[in-house]
Amino acid sequence: MWGRYRDQIELVSFGDGAIILNMPIQILADDVAAKIAAGEVVERPANVAKELLENSLDAGATEIRIEIREGGQRLLRVIDNGAGILPDEAALAFERHATSKLQTAEDLNQIGTFGFRGEALYSIAAVSHLTLTTRAAAHTDSRDSSATVSPHYGVQLRLEGGELVHQQRTGTPVGTVVNVEHLFFNMPARKKFLRKAATEAGRIRAVVQHYALAYPERRFSFVNDGRLIFQSTGSGDLFDVLVKIYGLENAKQMVPIGGGRRRDATQREAASGLADEVNFMEASAIPPSLRPDPLASIVVYGYASLPVLTRANRTNIDLFVNRRYVEDRQLTFAVVQAYHTLLPGGRYPLAALFLEMDPSLVDVNVHPQKTQVRFQEDRVVFNTLQRAVRRVVVQHATIPDMDLPKTMPGRFAPDTASSGAISSGWSQRRDSIVNAGQRSFDMYIPPTAAPPPLVPPQQIGKEQPEETSHQPEAESPPPDPPTRESVVEQSAAAKLPPLRVVGQVGAMYIITEGPEGLFLIDQHAAHERILYEKFMAQKYGAVDRTIEEETGQATAIPQQQLLTPLTLHAGGETAGLVAQHLARLQQIGFDIEPFGGETFLVRAVPSVLSGQDPLRTLEEIVTSLGRQRNLVGEELEARLVKMVCKRAAIKAGQLLSDIEMQELVRQLEECQSPRTCPHGRPTMIQLSAGELEKAFGRV
Repeated sequence: MWGRYRDQIELVSFGDGAIILNMPIQILADDVAAKIAAGEVVERPANVAKELLENSLDAGATEIRIEIREGGQRLLRVIDNGAGILPDEAALAFERHATSKLQTAEDLNQIGTFGFRGEALYSIAAVSHLTLTTRAAAHTDSRDSSATVSPHYGVQLRLEGGELVHQQRTGTPVGTVVNVEHLFFNMPARKKFLRKAATEAGRIRAVVQHYALAYPERRFSFVNDGRLIFQSTGSGDLFDVLVKIYGLENAKQMVPIGGGRRRDATQREAASGLADEVNFMEASAIPPSLRPDPLASIVVYGYASLPVLTRANRTNIDLFVNRRYVEDRQLTFAVVQAYHTLLPGGRYPLAALFLEMDPSLVDVNVHPQKTQVRFQEDRVVFNTLQRAVRRVVVQHATIPDMDLPKTMPGRFAPDTASSGAISSGWSQRRDSIVNAGQRSFDMYIPPTAAPPPLVPPQQIGKEQPEETSHQPEAESPPPDPPTRESVVEQSAAAKLPPLRVVGQVGAMYIITEGPEGLFLIDQHAAHERILYEKFMAQKYGAVDRTIEEETGQATAIPQQQLLTPLTLHAGGETAGLVAQHLARLQQIGFDIEPFGGETFLVRAVPSVLSGQDPLRTLEEIVTSLGRQRNLVGEELEARLVKMVCKRAAIKAGQLLSDIEMQELVRQLEECQSPRTCPHGRPTMIQLSAGELEKAFGRV
């Protein structure tokens, strides 16, 4: 065997016994290079669909139809009514690095099209049997700009494994039809790694839906094995596409961000404050201080779900940059972080969000499949997206409704005469409910300078782990702290309706009456939210400036000094955890110092724990930290605060007096995010007046 390559291979032996085959360097054969390139661009049928869809969009198509058989492996056909390809350029389109999108290297800094590499058709043809049928639309003659050329015929090409085997003229409408058959026929290793036909079809459907979201003004149709699976309306309204993808009921639970629609160039220019300016200087002559900042023109629009609509993973968060679908972990994390404390652990929102920015601020030439991008100022983009989503979601957050059964035993026929009276009577009670919340026996609440922040400013760009452990996220740039105006705006929009306390049920829930029905409040979750926001406000100096005057520290946490220091005898592992997190424990209000060996002295605890067993609470907190070793920095501190608030909050089964319930509801109304506890669970549910009337047969 070795004799065959004796002249080409030299065996080199080293002292440790390693042997290296010293082969001559050579240029790869064309077919090998083509398959390698195809492996980078075309991983599965969904990649083929993506590349062909992008070509159709770049060609200006308004009607695009995708048909597949056997998950796209047997057949994948894309039909469009775009500009088409000239007969004498059709064969050139399948040469490597042949493109009409770029002319010079400088064009890479201002990419405004999907395609620019010139590798898609070349790579697809190299691993399939491809048939192209196209006819160009009327266009200006390149030799005479005053003349218009309108081809009366099209051209059809047949390629197998990248080789042109047939070409002829044909009659066809303006546009392009690409048939890709027997994908990976010459790459069995790649073909055997494909999933089942249904799985591959699902991936192609997702690609089609992504572009339907990005271009709602264009009509997309997806046909799988002869059945129409998806079809957008082409109305130009993004909400219509959401209805087609998620259904009407789910789409109604999504709120518009930035108006929910793309602004045209004139509107974007006006929004950046440049519409009325006329500049007669060359761009290079304008002083840098007077040049418009392209970062200020970043626009965010789209739709995001309310906290009541969630999924178990992040796959329904669709992000687009200049209408290009991207997969960016930092941007996805920004969306998830916008729902901080609004969702339970392990639940994620649905979103279709678009960022419009100057093409020079984003590099799309990062990945062969063009699904990843790099931003010039990723911190600014992260902040802009997160704040835009957070502002709207908090403003539109609703209280979960408690649905009653449609039919109830012993239910009487509706009394239409009394139904109207009841509805009218409920509405007339609104003024009395408002006044009832202001009676003289309500306890005094200190005025606040501004609503407390949900999370410390340094932590807005980091995800908070919940009770259950999750995979750590990629590090994201910390955004700038929120302005007072934005916090006040969000807080005002998130206020609860005026509530009148009716009573307590099961020593767990507080029954209140509001303008639109009954509200059932979880006393433990509600108190957790109150303590959490007060704790964070005190730490970051948002309320009660008397603390600063008394302690000299603007971020001091009120402490309860112990008359006699308590001795914490910790075991080996617990002692190590206390020592490891000693600084963080002190920052949240514990006064702990080592006392030799595995013993610590506890001299003070956070004031919210004054009614608790300090040693037991501290041991529980430290033990919980031992199960979450992946937390660092501000994440750890916020988790500690949540633990303290959870253990200090009113417990289920604790009876409350009328005044205590009234004060609890009153303080909950003052919270920035009163509808969820710090862990994302709801603090209340609503039973509307309409549901009550239905249950009693009045409607």
